[in-house]
Amino acid sequence: MHIYSGNDDQIVPIMSLGGIGVISVLSNILPEYTHNIVYEYLNGNVDNSKVLQLKAIPLIKALFSEVNPIPIKEALNIIGFDCGNPRLPLIKISENKKMILEKEIKNMK
Repeated sequence: MHIYSGNDDQIVPIMSLGGIGVISVLSNILPEYTHNIVYEYLNGNVDNSKVLQLKAIPLIKALFSEVNPIPIKEALNIIGFDCGNPRLPLIKISENKKMILEKEIKNMK
């Protein structure tokens, strides 16, 4: 049986228990970065993988600061993919959380 992390903040911990990858929200805006977390781990570079994982934690927290998919839709809008607003009954991300999300996206560059 193959085990995948279902949480972006637990990629390395799940892989340390035998997991082989992640089903990811983070990868929607940082696909190569998310790939590198897994790739580094699978290639024995556990320390590099941990560093990447830990650096992404603030952004991951921002991506889950409201009900999914509200933050990821806003993140995609921020990076230039016009995907509009969530459909009702969901609403736009709060201004405060949007500012945090923008800051964390910039911190990952």
